Amino acid sequence: MNRKKKVKQTLKAKMKKANAKLHKSTKPRYISKAEREKIAQLAAQEQAPTEDNAN
Repeated sequence: MNRKKKVKQTLKAKMKKANAKLHKSTKPRYISKAEREKIAQLAAQEQAPTEDNAN
């Protein structure tokens, strides 16, 4: 690989990394299946007492 190509490749990689830091992803954070199950159980526990008090 010649010197010019190597320098250009290095600078391009640095620019790509800098751009990636600027533009954060809008994708939601991954939640594991076990974590989703825990959240669902907590929500069910919170709703159960409120339904009992309403009757």
